[in-house]
Amino acid sequence: MAFSQLVDSLQIIRVFSMFQSFEVTSTPQFGKERVAALRASFADLEIDAFLVPRADEYQGEYVPKCSERLSWLTGFTGSAGVALVTQSQAIVFVDGRYVTQLVEQVDGTVFTGGDLVNEPPHLWISRHGQKGLRLGIDPWLHAGAEVRRLEKALGDVGGTLVFLPHNPLDRLWTDRPAEPLGAVAIQNIAQAGVLAKDKIAAIAADLGKKNLTAVLVADPSSIAWIFNIRGADVPHTPHPLARAIIDASGNAELFLDKRKTGIEAEAYLAQICTQRPPAELSERLEAVSKDGRILVDPDVTPYALTELISRAWGEVVEGADPAKLPRAVKNAVEINGSAAAHLQDGAAMVEFLCWLDQTKPGTITEIAATKQLEGVRARVGQSMQNPLKDISFDTIAGAGEHAAIMHYRVTTETDRLIQPGELFLVDSGAQYINGTTDITRTVGIGAVPEDQKRFFTLVLKGMIAISLARFPKGSRGCDLDPLARIALWKAGADFAHGTGHGVGSYLSVHEGPQRISRLSTQEFLPGMILSNEPGYYRPGSFGIRIENLVYIREAEEIEGGDLPMYGFETLTYCPIDRSLVVTGLLTHEELNWLNDYHDRTREALMPLIHDHDVRAWLENATLPLSH
Repeated sequence: MAFSQLVDSLQIIRVFSMFQSFEVTSTPQFGKERVAALRASFADLEIDAFLVPRADEYQGEYVPKCSERLSWLTGFTGSAGVALVTQSQAIVFVDGRYVTQLVEQVDGTVFTGGDLVNEPPHLWISRHGQKGLRLGIDPWLHAGAEVRRLEKALGDVGGTLVFLPHNPLDRLWTDRPAEPLGAVAIQNIAQAGVLAKDKIAAIAADLGKKNLTAVLVADPSSIAWIFNIRGADVPHTPHPLARAIIDASGNAELFLDKRKTGIEAEAYLAQICTQRPPAELSERLEAVSKDGRILVDPDVTPYALTELISRAWGEVVEGADPAKLPRAVKNAVEINGSAAAHLQDGAAMVEFLCWLDQTKPGTITEIAATKQLEGVRARVGQSMQNPLKDISFDTIAGAGEHAAIMHYRVTTETDRLIQPGELFLVDSGAQYINGTTDITRTVGIGAVPEDQKRFFTLVLKGMIAISLARFPKGSRGCDLDPLARIALWKAGADFAHGTGHGVGSYLSVHEGPQRISRLSTQEFLPGMILSNEPGYYRPGSFGIRIENLVYIREAEEIEGGDLPMYGFETLTYCPIDRSLVVTGLLTHEELNWLNDYHDRTREALMPLIHDHDVRAWLENATLPLSH
């Protein structure tokens, strides 16, 4: 890398305000006293147990600091989990991504681990709950679908679900942060592709066809998409915490704090909706619900709001959020914007990987690498006049044994040097106004053991299998998931996370309903963006993940075939570490895919890179491999 560019990059890093913090936020040392205080409140509340979800009042994956109740109670900081506290037990349920992290972050003398996938709280209660169990919940933190599962489970043990008038943790959490007031910005038609008034009209027309009075939109991501706005209330996800009511006549009421909207945003919103304070939601929902049929999504709507509709003599009609599928099926403008964002992000990744490759092994730490990557993204964004708005999640930058922690978050306490002879996994993403990115590359630091190269190649085979997949209309994530695992299965291995998740358009990096996983039954539709990220993790030793984003393209005829088939188009362009590929394990088709991918990567990114050293690195990193 040229000296002048290195100096510029370092200056950017010095003046750039990092989107990621490396502070230790887990507080397992308080778990014992906080659980004791929670249990002490049970008698007054007339309950035997209390459920503490990760979700907030908006059912989001990412929550503001004031809603990090699970973390405050247990010390666990992962993005998915639930704690069940009884008088004698305290169980934290997590999925396979967080098993190792849970052990490290909670007091093992207070909490035990539970399986969020195979035995979530409602199944645990059904199988192990005490007879007559009175389980308390905060009805604002649980959606209707979860409430039904809990009620059924409690019925199996003769128990009762108790809806509490207040959350006992909020009274114990005396220094709880204030609610966020992130500024709202307009997502222009050049990025959105469809006007907000047209989205509202389409929703209203659908309500009319189904003889529905109105819909309660409870998902902030849908609010952002419908109204073509973006917010800053939660980390790394640009949606505002807000709700809306849209009726069959096309009238829209947006419950969004005016402290979040400036003059321009208020003037814009005034053309398409009535903006009201969030405190007026209950009153307005009662008025609209009286003798009406109100659509609610039982997976994202707090039970408290569903009950309010019923109390107002309204009919609750359960169905999918009307923005869920339209938001997932990107229009041409959103796809093109995402493609442009990924090219910009690819150029930044190449500059980062060049820097990493040219840095002497054993001289930089995980935090230093994370800062460098974010700084490069910021500098490239400035140079291309498409600024980095945020990272799309806290960068996972793990070397050696840390790479085996699937959602490792480096802190000042865990930071370590990236040593020669080990694998370094960096999973990162960015938020640009035209798209959301998510990419993982695992690279070798010097010469790494042959066994690790073998597993790297097996993971690569899975990633290529998804990239090459052709599938008929009606195919689902559960149908394709085995393609990413078969090479590992044949080697007696697997990975404990889904193969892919949906990704938003300058929205959440984890977007439903589309997924590639064992459990996903959502039909794949053209325009959906997904990640393709198989992996392999050996606890205490090493971890591997390779990730590109892809989108589903329209069905194409296959010569000699009977049916048109959908396929994936790759959005992510960045070299895959050729030094880790055991070519003898690849078929000719797989090797051809890899060489073609590298050719396309070089052609796409070279025009965006002007530094001689980085161009030379990219040229070398994309040379063809052979058997």
